[in-house]
This record gives sequence, C-alpha cells and structure tokens, in this order.
Amino acid sequence: MKLRLPGKPSLVRRLILLATGWSLIVLLVAGIVLSAQFERAATDRLDTDLGSLADGLSAGIDVEGGVVVIPEVNDERFTRTFAGRYWQIAEVRADNVLVSVARSRSLGDTQLVLPPSGMAGLQATNKPVPYDAPGPVRPNGLGHQKLRASALLIRIDDNPPLIIMVAEDRTAVDREIRTFATTTAIALILLGLFIIAGVWIQVRVGLQPLFDLSREVSDVRNGRADRLAESYPAELAPLAQELNALVAHNHEVVERQRTHVGNLAHALKTPISVMMAEAGSHPGALADVVSRQSKAMHDHVEHHLQRARAAARAQGNREVTPVEPVIEELARTLERIFRDRGVSIDWRCPPDLGFRGERQDLLEIVGNVLENACKWSAGKVSVTVGTPETESFTLIIEDDGSGLPADRRAEVLKRGARLDEKTPGTGLGLSIVDELARAYGGSVSLGDSKLGGLHVELKLPRAEH
Repeated sequence: MKLRLPGKPSLVRRLILLATGWSLIVLLVAGIVLSAQFERAATDRLDTDLGSLADGLSAGIDVEGGVVVIPEVNDERFTRTFAGRYWQIAEVRADNVLVSVARSRSLGDTQLVLPPSGMAGLQATNKPVPYDAPGPVRPNGLGHQKLRASALLIRIDDNPPLIIMVAEDRTAVDREIRTFATTTAIALILLGLFIIAGVWIQVRVGLQPLFDLSREVSDVRNGRADRLAESYPAELAPLAQELNALVAHNHEVVERQRTHVGNLAHALKTPISVMMAEAGSHPGALADVVSRQSKAMHDHVEHHLQRARAAARAQGNREVTPVEPVIEELARTLERIFRDRGVSIDWRCPPDLGFRGERQDLLEIVGNVLENACKWSAGKVSVTVGTPETESFTLIIEDDGSGLPADRRAEVLKRGARLDEKTPGTGLGLSIVDELARAYGGSVSLGDSKLGGLHVELKLPRAEH
C-alpha cells in the first residue's frame, strides 16, 4: 500500500508525520495498558483484603444449638451506619432460599446481594468470590454506594450452609484509578510533545545535508559557485561527485560549442566578405544580385551564429549582469541618436537586480526592443522593470506610437518579418530578441501600451546581484 500525503510532497513532512503517528499510537496503547493494569492491581488488592476478611469471619463462626455464633469484629467502620465497610451472614435453607441471620450495623436495613454467578458459583469453589454489588444510599443522598464485595460459602457440621458476604465502598479505589489515568494521560501527552519536537529536530538536523546540497546546486546554477563542496555524508558524497562531474561535462560541452561556433564564423564570414568585395569591384547586374544575396547570407549567418552563441552561453552561463547600468547606457545612447525627433526615455529599474547571462546578450535583447520603440514612437518611451520573481523578472518597454495590430504581433516575431517594408532593415531584430530570450528560458509577449503604442514584455532569468 502506497502512502499518499495531501499537498505538495515533502520528505520532511512525510518523516515527521510517520514518526509522530507511530509515536502517538504507541503512547495511546501504552496509556490504555498502564491504566488497565493499575485498575486491575487496585481491584485485586481490594479483593485480597475482602477475601482475608471473609476468611477471618468464617474461621470464627460456630453453630451452637442451631444458633449461629458470630465472632466479635473490631473494625469501627462496621459499627457506624453506611460507614463504607459491611458484612452479612445468610443461611441457605431448602430450595436455596437465603435467610439473613446477622449483619453489620453499618448496613442499616440494607442487605447485600449474591454474586452474579449465584449459588452455583459459590458451590463450585471453597474460596471467596469477588464481585461488584450495589450498596446502601450515600450519606449525601446522591445515589447508592458502589461496593466491591466478596462471598464465601461454608458448611459447619450438618447444619445448613452459611454464606459470608463482606463488602467495601469502592469510591476511594475508583478515585485512585481516575487519578492514575489522568496523571498518566498528562505525562504521556507531555512525552508525546517532547517526542514530536525531538523528531522534528532529528529530521531537520538529519536532512540538513540535503538542504545544503540543494543550496549549493542553486549557487552553481546561478553562477555563485563553480562546483559543489565535497564535505557530505557517505550517503550523499557519491551524488555530489556525480553532480560535479555533470557540471564539468556541461562546461566542457559549452566550451566545445563555442569553439565550433567560432570556427564556423571564421569559415563562413570570410568567403562571404570576399564575395561582397568582388561584387562591389565589378559593377553590373550580376554583381548587384551577388551583392544583395551575399548581404542576405551574411545577415542570416550572423543571426544563426548569435543564436548558437546565446544558446551555448545560456546552457553553461554563470555570469551575472547588473540590469540598471545596461538600461541607463542604452537610454542615454538612444536619446542622443533620436535627438532630432525629440525622443525621451523614462526608465525605472531596481539597483540590485541582476540578469543571469552575459552583458552582450542583455544589450542585444533590450537594445533591439528599445531601439524599435524609439523608431516608432511619437517622442515618449517608457521602460519599467517589474517586481522580481523567484527565478525571473519582467522588463516592459512601451511607446506612444501608432502601435501594432493584434493580428500582426505573432508575425513580427518570425525571422525576416518587418513592421514596414519601407523602413530599412532585415527584419531580424524582434526575432533575434525572441530567440535570445527563449535561449535563456525567457519569453517575449506583445500587447497594447497605455501610452497608445506597442507594449513589449520581456521575461528574463534573474540572478542575485
């Protein structure tokens, strides 16, 4: 049977709940057993006293001339009415009819009853038979006393059998049993609380290496450490070693990818540059075609190389880039470039926010979107960095331009798509932004700006700065 716990799975909660549940069951069973044993011991002790008293009475009883002679009992509680201890002697006549021949003054006009087993039970043994019996009315008038009684059947010569019954108010014994049960319950509850606290401490301390491992893996992923420490318990040391080997392998793969990207850039860009130079030195229709196609090839090669570089950097990146200086630099530069159009960039960014990636990629992502906003704005551009989440942050760029119809927003994120065919460009800007963001596990979404133009929201990986 598989145990399923509600809510998000938690090893700590699972261990604590299992240990707590088992401990509570054990303590509950222990409390019930201890209370039952104490009740039995207290009752047995009372039965032993009553049995000894019945035996003592039977040893002193005699029959003289058909009259039962009762020995003197020197117990003050037998002389005071309803004092709590009683005795009664009854004679068994024909057809098992009982006739009381003597009883203690403490009984008043009340008579003791036979045990539930009746005469058959008494005749089957020559020992006192203990049982619970109703007693006289309590002195305060609140119900009858609860008695613990003991009955003994004796025979003296050829006289009719006699039944000796002695009893005692069991209120004091019941009070002792309740006090013991209450004390035991309080003690076990306190013990249970201490056990739960001990289990919690044990689990937290015992699993602390797992929490440390999780924190170190996060540090490696966020670039705050190169590898995991080796000081782990024997059970976790192999896992730490495997993770270190995986990190080292990942770095090796990234470096290999960067080398291949560099080799590919050198192998492709040089022939394309030669083709463009030769086409420029021999004017003509063919040269124009070669020049245009070479330029297109150059742009597409550059696009895919940037994408490959970004993917390689994102896979093994440990660099943290402050976001505020990048936005400040871009805003200052673009305001100078679009000074003739009177473009003003209003930007806000937390000073401690970091981008988990390389500065060049952040410049490429934000720069493309911000330049596009300045190009199409009527003069006002806004840059706002949203409240950072645990793993990411949002960067919103808006303008007061003419905006973009909803049916064209998905199209402009495709490679080669352009907002306006009359405007110079290759149409790779927003597609590069989209692919760079996705390479880092982020996203780009377009919408309507409150300023009246386009609303671009970038979601990028966050790192502590």
